[in-house]
Amino acid sequence: MSAFKFFMPTINHMGEGCLAEAINDIVGFGLKKALVVTDKVLNDIGLVADVVEQLGGKGIASVIYDGTQPNPTCGNVQDGLALLQENDCDCVISLGGGSPHDCAKGVALVATNGGEIKDYEGVDVSGKPQLPLVAINTTAGTASEITRFCIITDEKRHVKMAIVDKNTTPIMSVNDSALMKGMPASLTAATGMDALTHAVEAYVSTIATPVTDCCALKAIKLIASYLRRAVDNGEDMEARDQMAYAQLLAGMAFNNASLGYVHAMAHQLGGFYDLPHGVCNAVLLPHVQQYNAQVSPGRLADVARAMGKDVEGMEAPQAAEKALEAIRDLSASVGIPAGLRELNVKEEDLDLLAENALKDACGLTNPKQATHDEIVAIYRNAM
Repeated sequence: MSAFKFFMPTINHMGEGCLAEAINDIVGFGLKKALVVTDKVLNDIGLVADVVEQLGGKGIASVIYDGTQPNPTCGNVQDGLALLQENDCDCVISLGGGSPHDCAKGVALVATNGGEIKDYEGVDVSGKPQLPLVAINTTAGTASEITRFCIITDEKRHVKMAIVDKNTTPIMSVNDSALMKGMPASLTAATGMDALTHAVEAYVSTIATPVTDCCALKAIKLIASYLRRAVDNGEDMEARDQMAYAQLLAGMAFNNASLGYVHAMAHQLGGFYDLPHGVCNAVLLPHVQQYNAQVSPGRLADVARAMGKDVEGMEAPQAAEKALEAIRDLSASVGIPAGLRELNVKEEDLDLLAENALKDACGLTNPKQATHDEIVAIYRNAM
């Protein structure tokens, strides 16, 4: 096996009630004044105030930026950065799901490297470590709290930029399932399917390793077992806990084995139509894996087993079909739309979406390389 790296925050707090101990660690870093990057919903329901109060009780002052949009933009990053600089903050704390985490990564990266966030599109473009970033998670899906991936929408081009940079990895992640209790069913479903997409794409990746394989398969098993329960009853703390672990494991997998065409294609839908990322992933996942099954049926057979399908005695292609069946069944059972038409995606846009998806896919690790027409066909099949 070739040599490989494994990226992850230095400290990772997990489990119900872990936030208090995490704040003690923030104090231990010697940080004094934080820009808290979040969104208006979390601020309005009082969750932000509660966390800010806990930080203040330990001597850490806070300034709140709650302008993060569901698909964070270059403008969001610039606004957050201006607030950070005006108040001489020495660190950033993101509170929320993938959107606040990604926005916070953008702010922290530009704070030390200068310029604009669009200057860092690509892989390892930055030259300096970002401002210290602690990511406190409130959803179970994106795993942005532990990854080196930062996805920011360029409003002018209507595209999502992929910033993959070791310097965007937070110094600490916090996955306290108590903060996830209030997540609505629709968001639980979308983020859970996002986590499943991370795990499956990492498992079929061309640079998967035994380490990422273990993380991906365990994540798939947990999601297949607990996502429906978490959607059906948000107060089911066992399901919340296990989904928090699942999304973390999926994040560990894709942070190091990378992703494939599901994400490249979903990014275009999110950037062009401002659609929820997890929902786009969920709709596309079985269609992209059907395409991948031409070259990786054995890997998808493993996915079927992890999702509880009995594939004993089946040939790999037949077992791979069971994986697609399991993905579709899970997606439908948690209320994900059946196709892209339900999301108001237009046939006339597919050529442009495919063109941008192929650009986004450069450097990704999909097991089968696609042409423009094949990407269009996958989009069309998902309609």
